[in-house]
Amino acid sequence: MAVFDSKKKWVGAFMMVLLMFYFAAAAVSEISRNRNGGRDKLQSSSDSSMAARVAEDDQGFNKHAVEDPEEIASMVDMSIRNSTERRKLGYFSCGTGNPIDDCWRCDPNWHKNRKRLADCGIGFGRNAIGGRDGRFYVVTDPNDDDPVNPRAGTLRHAVIQNEPLWIVFKRDMVIQLKQELIMNSFKTIDGRGVNVHIANGGCITIQYVTNIIIHGLHIHDCKPTGNALVRSSPTHFGWRTMADGDAVSIFGSSHIWVDHNSLSNCADGLVDAVMGSTAITISNNHMTHHNEVMLLGHSDSYTRDKQMQVTIAYNHFGEGLIQRMPRCRHGYFHVVNNDYTHWEMYAIGGSGNPTINSQGNRYAAPTNPFAKEVTKRVETATTEWKNWNWRSEGDLLLNGAYFTPSGAGASASYARASSLGAKSSAMVGSITSGSGALPCRRGHPC
Repeated sequence: MAVFDSKKKWVGAFMMVLLMFYFAAAAVSEISRNRNGGRDKLQSSSDSSMAARVAEDDQGFNKHAVEDPEEIASMVDMSIRNSTERRKLGYFSCGTGNPIDDCWRCDPNWHKNRKRLADCGIGFGRNAIGGRDGRFYVVTDPNDDDPVNPRAGTLRHAVIQNEPLWIVFKRDMVIQLKQELIMNSFKTIDGRGVNVHIANGGCITIQYVTNIIIHGLHIHDCKPTGNALVRSSPTHFGWRTMADGDAVSIFGSSHIWVDHNSLSNCADGLVDAVMGSTAITISNNHMTHHNEVMLLGHSDSYTRDKQMQVTIAYNHFGEGLIQRMPRCRHGYFHVVNNDYTHWEMYAIGGSGNPTINSQGNRYAAPTNPFAKEVTKRVETATTEWKNWNWRSEGDLLLNGAYFTPSGAGASASYARASSLGAKSSAMVGSITSGSGALPCRRGHPC
């Protein structure tokens, strides 16, 4: 019995030691979790402050427009930061991975903060501020009765003014322009919150001006116009020869951003940029039902277009498109994170030795076995184009699509054709899901 009692005492003592060890371990674990939590919170706060400082520095730097390709090439690293750190998002819950949209669309008060859009640009046209520094101009009249003496309240009267203006619309409207709409510098046309169509007449001409933002419009069925007098400023009007019928024509202009528009079925191109235009971003547009979609570069002989730099990002090239998405001459072109769901002849073409940097796009080839190639060198012998710098990096090629690269593979060769960090091609569906003019409602995220 004495031996049994002794064993009971030892077992009890052993159990007490186990219990003490258990509670001690639990306490240490809890302290560790609290310390880690505090460190995580501290790190988050530190990162937030650093991002805010970077944001302030970048916003100050971006007050100065880019003047030449060398400067843009040297700012590639800043461009990558520009797509993330300088954004004061604050609304991560609805983010899509699209740095433009995540910059402003999640804000339910976007209609009270419209000019924030001007700080959301990316790519070569990221410094386009439009009418950010001016007053709001409300278009109340859809008519275009007199292209020489436009009435106050019309879109034509707004865009020809000399001062910076952020142009918005009082209500839904269809604007049929008698002649091309010739824009003056430092203007934003902002169609958010209403349903605005520019259709069945002249369309937008951006000629020898700077700092233009075109956002949130439906532009379609544009017709050739001209052989008429048209006003281009409060103090000047002149004779215009025939315009081609582009949705957006960019001619000898810089710092241009064409974003979130629905473009289709025009007489010539949907977006054409020629005659020395540069510092352009074409983003988030939905393009459909058109033959020659986008021409970038005037002609093989016009060498001033060697300075051209264009970013084509987050667009959906959709139903009924045939070719030129884009068709490039000379210059430097960054084609990044676009969704190519339709083409009948080819997607990306060029001549005149352009540099084309295709990154993170999704190319879905048509069923036609003779139209699987993404690329086309237009009327150029292989011995010549084999030295052009065209590359595909991280692109998703579907349904037999293939991209024919050429030239140098080294990244340094594409410095002037790099304007932002590409996302994974697996994200293209999400990034481009809101392409085109958006159905924004006041008081709700857009």
